[in-house]
Amino acid sequence: MIPRRALLALPLASAAHAAAPRLVCVGGAVTETVFALGAGAQVVAVDSTSRFPVPVQRLPQIGYLRSLAPEGLISLDPDLLLLSDEAGPPQALAVLRAAGAPLSMVPDGAGGAAVVRKIEAVARALGRDGAALAATVAEDWRALDAPVAALRPVRAIFVLSASRGAPLVSGRDTHADALLRAVGAENCVGDFRGYRPLSAEAAAALAPEAVVMMDHALAEAGGIDAVLRITALAVTPAAAARRLVALEGGYMLGFGPRAAHARRDLAALLHPGARLPVLAERDWV
Repeated sequence: MIPRRALLALPLASAAHAAAPRLVCVGGAVTETVFALGAGAQVVAVDSTSRFPVPVQRLPQIGYLRSLAPEGLISLDPDLLLLSDEAGPPQALAVLRAAGAPLSMVPDGAGGAAVVRKIEAVARALGRDGAALAATVAEDWRALDAPVAALRPVRAIFVLSASRGAPLVSGRDTHADALLRAVGAENCVGDFRGYRPLSAEAAAALAPEAVVMMDHALAEAGGIDAVLRITALAVTPAAAARRLVALEGGYMLGFGPRAAHARRDLAALLHPGARLPVLAERDWV
């Protein structure tokens, strides 16, 4: 039997012959991909953004992906730390590298091509063949391209949070912006990067037809009625039509193996009655 610490010096594919490697996953899409590739039984801990599939909710959590504590990660004695490249802070990653922790960084990103890159990166780190999973997810994503392109674009805003005064909305270069464009919506606030509070004056001028939110953010804000009564939203066509849609955050914004199905679900919510292809059921969804 090779001692566990000796395994850290071996390539993962070789270590797997001696014992099932202990994996720690950081990033919801990373965790979902590990499970979709059939390595879920090897995961011993996850970060707080990893909520799917259901078995991960019973695993120990190591905190938020951008606020990692290196000592806690090292204490788990992992054979591989699979981290989204959104993970941090940088000081924590530096400590992990200095300690010789076996890190593998997975590129984050939004859109169909980014999903494929994540699957390929996780598969390489695990020493598994991810070609079939990547090809299937890419095929599902492409099946929606033409039908979505034929839809009339809906003027929309993505509200990240609305429980503390002015709603915080997503500008360009965000996962939310990429999501809106992928489902046949025009992001009304694409004139800035990142996230900013939305004033009533700006909202009235932008006149969004729809509001998109994560379901937990909607609940925290008090539900649909409470959100649409917020001054900055009450003046919009979206409020007049009560057009607010919500889905689970990791499902919408993770851009992992479930991305194509999330794209279809949100497109259907924003475009009632639209003719969209029914995607095949997948084990990882």
